[in-house]
Amino acid sequence: MGTVQELIDAPLTAEDLAVRYRDLCENPLYSNLPAKIELDLWGRMVMSPASTYHGQVQAALCQKLSVLGGVALIEVGVVTAAGLFAPDIAWASPDFMKRHGNETPLPSAPELCIEVVSPSNSTKELGEKTDAYLAAGAHEVWIVYPQSKRVVFHGPHGELQTSRFAVDLAGIFRGD
Repeated sequence: MGTVQELIDAPLTAEDLAVRYRDLCENPLYSNLPAKIELDLWGRMVMSPASTYHGQVQAALCQKLSVLGGVALIEVGVVTAAGLFAPDIAWASPDFMKRHGNETPLPSAPELCIEVVSPSNSTKELGEKTDAYLAAGAHEVWIVYPQSKRVVFHGPHGELQTSRFAVDLAGIFRGD
């Protein structure tokens, strides 16, 4: 058992993050926030408001993912070693859904996690989330840059030239 200060300074465990997140999801005070909620390792809320265009890109990606079968998930909580993150979109296979059903938050990452970049996102933050999703079980992470109309694919061994998920991404950006 550590000192009180060591306990205060210690990051939360995965289970502590999951409990805190479930409490937030069930608390009516947080039901109408205009942003998704994520938790850092100390359980502090991190919120990211999204623009209308950001939402349009999310919706287009969800439609494109339908060709894979499985389930597209929007801003679902995922416990990682770096905190509790909510990818803008995730795709889960039927097998993943059978194992995890409607668990909130998910104890591991679905096969595909996608972040749609907002002006407030830093390169460091996106790199940390990519690493966290992959370490939590994602097979791939996509970073979608709406402003430059590009998608960067990441796998466990680094950046990929193409995705192993056969999804036609044409038309996901405004003006495509």
